[in-house]
Amino acid sequence: MGQVTIYLDEETERKMMIAAKSAQLSKSKWIAGVIQDKVISEWPRSVAELAGSWQDLPSLEEIRAGSGDDGNRERL
Repeated sequence: MGQVTIYLDEETERKMMIAAKSAQLSKSKWIAGVIQDKVISEWPRSVAELAGSWQDLPSLEEIRAGSGDDGNRERL
């Protein structure tokens, strides 16, 4: 398991300690959780399960129906 040293100003450290205590975690585990949340590479399952849940949302075809034709692109 790797170790990392970080330097925090007093106010940030105070807020981190309050958040860790509130979550009933050690400072190390709380910081590790924050890092894991930031480096996640896929949507949480709860977000993925939302797909198709809005019945009144227009389809892609309905959204694009009124947008007209694409213009010609310039040659590079």
